[in-house]
Amino acid sequence: MGNISILGSDLVTFILFTVVFAGGIAFMTGHALAVTWRPIWQVVPYSLLLGAAERFFVYALFGGELLSITGYIIDTIVLMMIAVGTYRATLARRMVVQYPWMFERSGLFAWRKKGA
Repeated sequence: MGNISILGSDLVTFILFTVVFAGGIAFMTGHALAVTWRPIWQVVPYSLLLGAAERFFVYALFGGELLSITGYIIDTIVLMMIAVGTYRATLARRMVVQYPWMFERSGLFAWRKKGA
């Protein structure tokens, strides 16, 4: 496979390593932040660090570009979206489970007061 310059690696590496492997780590990060009642803004610094680590592993293991700015930005945005989505879904579930007399589910990422 040829090198896709905008990703800093080839498409297979992006899908398998960034989305599947590092995405799993982003999933666990979002879940851990929500379970410990941390504010959602903490997803940002963790995602930035995870994006940098992921860029290094793509370089070291798969021969991708280490200093690909567009690759880092795209990887970090994907990982941040996974972490934020997991954070919201976990928080919605926790609110409904912990306060069942007060809240009910209102979709995958939200909750509402009962009777509202």
